[in-house]
Amino acid sequence: MSQAKYAELVLLGTGGGPRIWAARSQPASAIIVDGIVYIIDAGNGVTVQLAKAGIDTNAIKSVFITHNHSDHVADYGTLLLRTWQSGHKGPINCFGPPPLKKMTNAYIDYMDWDINLRIKHEGRPDFRSMLNVTEIENNMMVYQDSNLKVDSLKVPHGEADPSFAYRFQIDNKIIVFSGDTSKSEELINFSSQADILVHEVINLQGVDAIVKNTYPGNEAFRNHIVEGHTSMAEVGEVATKAEVKTLVLNHFVPTGSPVLDKEEIWLAGVGENFEGSIIVGTDLKKIPI
Repeated sequence: MSQAKYAELVLLGTGGGPRIWAARSQPASAIIVDGIVYIIDAGNGVTVQLAKAGIDTNAIKSVFITHNHSDHVADYGTLLLRTWQSGHKGPINCFGPPPLKKMTNAYIDYMDWDINLRIKHEGRPDFRSMLNVTEIENNMMVYQDSNLKVDSLKVPHGEADPSFAYRFQIDNKIIVFSGDTSKSEELINFSSQADILVHEVINLQGVDAIVKNTYPGNEAFRNHIVEGHTSMAEVGEVATKAEVKTLVLNHFVPTGSPVLDKEEIWLAGVGENFEGSIIVGTDLKKIPI
């Protein structure tokens, strides 16, 4: 009988939205299986968060992007480049919705001068040849190796279409990342009896405060947020219907509010509809799988 793999989930960044704040880094997570690293999303600050978490970037094998909103991909190119600059010789497999290939090539063009100089002066392998980029547009088995299998599910996230949830199977353990999504029956089925469901969450009171303070009277902006995300009560309903073992809250909106971004508020709001284990995500939190 083969020995069970050691795996853990690391929340690198748990904030939601494009604005600059100190409370939380932008969305990014890592699954580590027997020392091999798999990244989910690459928001601003992901490379620094990896260093703070003590994760070996040379062990990154694959990167999975849920969708192309800037808070999820702001440091996608930087992650790949700095990993290469730190000694990674490739390959790195990258998966996500279109236009991921265009984004990758545009970043390479942007950093072309630096890339060529480092190849010449430092003897590094060609950065371009170490990246394997695959665009996904439908529900499918995205990736499989000796450590895990990854499936994708299209989820509803307004005009950010396609957006994806990912399900990771490691031995007999299931970990699902919702990505950004409104409440979804398909996601409930996709997450059925998962050991861990990492799900985004918004506080509707906080959304109203954001609209009032930033875009007063802009109901279209409010609807954009509410219709593309999942409220605390709805997240609890999703976790209950899916019968997940542990619910990990992530991608908090509002982020950094001294009044609303508090553990007890998230627990109470989600706990109204879910009686199972709830973890309120924080940057650099490590969760055994």
